[in-house]
Amino acid sequence: MIQTSIITIGDELLIGQVIDTNSAWMAQQLNKSGIRVVRRIAVGDVWDEIWNALDQESKQADIILITGGLGPTADDITKPLLCKYFSGKMVVHDGALQNVINIFTNILKRPIIERNLKQAEVPDNCKVLLNKSGTAPGMWFEKGGKIFVSMPGVPNEMKGMMQDDVIPLLNNYFQFPHIAHRTLLTAGVGESFIAEMIEDFEKALPKHIKLAYLPNYGMVRLRLSSSGSEILSTEDEIQHYFISLQELVKEFLVTNKDEPMQQVVANLLVAKNQTISTAESCTGGYIAHLLTQKAGASAYYSGSIVSYSYKAKESLLEVSQSVLEINGAVSEEVVIQMAKGALKALNTDYTIAVSGIMGPDGGMKDKPVGTVWIAVGNFEQIVTQKFTFNFDRTRNVELTATFALNMLRKFILSLD
Repeated sequence: MIQTSIITIGDELLIGQVIDTNSAWMAQQLNKSGIRVVRRIAVGDVWDEIWNALDQESKQADIILITGGLGPTADDITKPLLCKYFSGKMVVHDGALQNVINIFTNILKRPIIERNLKQAEVPDNCKVLLNKSGTAPGMWFEKGGKIFVSMPGVPNEMKGMMQDDVIPLLNNYFQFPHIAHRTLLTAGVGESFIAEMIEDFEKALPKHIKLAYLPNYGMVRLRLSSSGSEILSTEDEIQHYFISLQELVKEFLVTNKDEPMQQVVANLLVAKNQTISTAESCTGGYIAHLLTQKAGASAYYSGSIVSYSYKAKESLLEVSQSVLEINGAVSEEVVIQMAKGALKALNTDYTIAVSGIMGPDGGMKDKPVGTVWIAVGNFEQIVTQKFTFNFDRTRNVELTATFALNMLRKFILSLD
């Protein structure tokens, strides 16, 4: 099978200043085209480290994709290194030069300096991939039957080049198998419990079909993967096993698509032409953030009231002062009143209300860090549940959001 390595370049990746989202996105797109990624590595802006990475990856991969280090500053050393690595010499590429001039003259409307013009210089033995979103061109090299492609590290520039040039060229150059995936999402039980449930199913899978467990914040995704030369037979076979898998985990099944919990809730609301609001304390608007990540959220999402203090809960959500004083903000009585207040203020079909202690401080004997009350419901009914999450602040917030959305999902479905 044709194998691919991804090399990302930049000191900022190694010190954690910038999160490497490029290689994850690239791997997803390559996989859709049947191109298998076997390794992803990051190296700093160091000549020897980049050179050694090229040597090492070319020993085990047929395609080496590189991002980063193509800018106009002194620390961007990828282009001169590649020129030497492939024994070329620098020349000005007319198309790349015109692209630089056009960007500065017609788009940025700024004067061009010599440093900018040098972006149009490339090794004379590469195929140039013009950059439609920036000044640094991509470069395609061939050596010893291996393909090396260098692209900018700026995400939107790399993505455009991958979609418009790199993947189509690779598909013309190689014959890739068809890769099929099926993914479902479960919630409410852990990875070990799910594994026990489907143990016999997993053992009976053909060797060419792989099952992966992908746990995350109170949920477990299960992914079946297969590959083959025939698209229809590969898809039919994996679908057969996927139907069986869904039946085995149906009690905890959230969706049989590769989509997050918030999208499942959004789909339910859109299908019913209904809306949601949130009343958030401990999550600080994080549930609202999840619900509005995709365009078109206004079709189902009305708004949020983030009421962190007692005063805000009283004035914005009409939570009773006496209820707060007697029960405290982290209580069933308070989240019920928060939910009712949000329904009244924002006039939606459903709402979610949350109040908790996320940590690391603020815990009490009867309400330790991680204690959360969640309420979901509509004008006719409010249901509540108490949780205790024993993790750090960030994970406690994310778990609260996940469990709240799942509670709402189940509430909506219970009304059918």
